[in-house]
Amino acid sequence: TCTENDDVLLTANGGQCIRFQVDEVRVFKGRDSDGVRGIALAEGDRVISMSILRHVDATAEERAAYLKRASAVRRGVNGEAEEAAPDAEDAAGAIELGERRYVEMSEAEQFVLTVSEKGMGKRSSSYQYRTTGRGGKGIVAMALTGKTGKLIASFPVEDADQIMLVTNRGQLIRTRVD
Repeated sequence: TCTENDDVLLTANGGQCIRFQVDEVRVFKGRDSDGVRGIALAEGDRVISMSILRHVDATAEERAAYLKRASAVRRGVNGEAEEAAPDAEDAAGAIELGERRYVEMSEAEQFVLTVSEKGMGKRSSSYQYRTTGRGGKGIVAMALTGKTGKLIASFPVEDADQIMLVTNRGQLIRTRVD
């Protein structure tokens, strides 16, 4: 299922998630072992998914620079980045990601689809989920509102995938992930 070069992504129905390296979970002696805490849950929350993501060694600055450039490329025409005026905040701590590193990170990028109980979905880059130590409260996977409800699923997807959503009354929709 996973190797020591992978990360675990745990998501709770209250909107929080945590990403940590697989090797932070020790190998247990037997089935009757207690285990270790993956995520600290808020009152009433429960874990809804566990996903395995490829681990990519990237600094916070590299991830931010990659996400900014990839977003500009996705918005641009014919795959070329749009020119945007840098604001003061971006210019302060921004690094320039080299072409080679951008291509490496692009090839390793995965996407996570998060779905709420009221049918809202969000597809986000795995680089938006920073790697931390296990056992913490994590980060927000998806902001919850009255419009979204609680989370019901979170899993890695590829552009070529299709998803099918079915309501409790039998209505269904099938759509491409891209």
